Amino acid sequence: MTFFKNLIFGFFIGTGAILPGISSGVLCVILGIYEKLLNSILQFFSDIKQNLKFLVPIFLGAFCGMVLFGNVLMFLFNTYPLQIQSIFIGLILGSIPHLLNQVNDRCSTKTSFLDIVFIIFSSLVGIFLVIAENFLGDFNINYSNLYLVLSGFLMSVGVVVPGISSTIILMLLGVYDVYLASVSLLNFQVLIPMGIGLILGSLIFMRLIKFLLNRYYSKTFYSIIGFTIGSIFVLAPSIASFADFIVFSLSIFIGFLISHFF
Repeated sequence: MTFFKNLIFGFFIGTGAILPGISSGVLCVILGIYEKLLNSILQFFSDIKQNLKFLVPIFLGAFCGMVLFGNVLMFLFNTYPLQIQSIFIGLILGSIPHLLNQVNDRCSTKTSFLDIVFIIFSSLVGIFLVIAENFLGDFNINYSNLYLVLSGFLMSVGVVVPGISSTIILMLLGVYDVYLASVSLLNFQVLIPMGIGLILGSLIFMRLIKFLLNRYYSKTFYSIIGFTIGSIFVLAPSIASFADFIVFSLSIFIGFLISHFF
């Protein structure tokens, strides 16, 4: 049962690596596996058997999510944007109370004013980054292997840090369309060098996040919560009528319930 649950988690994480505005890191936080994923990768050799049991279904699901179901979810986002975006907002909102309880239990303290400042500041940074995606355009690039490795390396920031969409980074680099087409067509000439950069970058930035969690757990985790909240604003759908508002509210409520009971 755990295998299939982690497989589903991986599926959502994989689709998050494709969809504009969606952060894989945020999905890991929502699903409650962010820290465990960091520890399993960075401390892989400390308990290879248990880490493999956790990581294999996650990565298998992520691969399936990217290759097989990315276009399906993209279709749903394009066809039912109001419902799907609102459900995602509900998922994020429903995860916030659990995240606050998690950090308070770990630190045995209540949320302080300084913690709220960290949440607000990182939320504003997250809002700025996701809104910036709407103003990015494509431009001509010489897609050499070195450039693709660099793109994958920088993309890892959006994969590892919650609230920062990797698609923003790829759009800045002019690689997003090539990346999306390569995933759909399994073009390994592009995917392999980007994958090498992604793995290298992920290991480096994961170690940085782990260091911050070990030294400054509450401040780092409150910042992560802030980035997660900031990602809500890029998902805000267009509401043109009262009926849209009803659908919007119900979809958020459904997403909230799913997140709360999940």
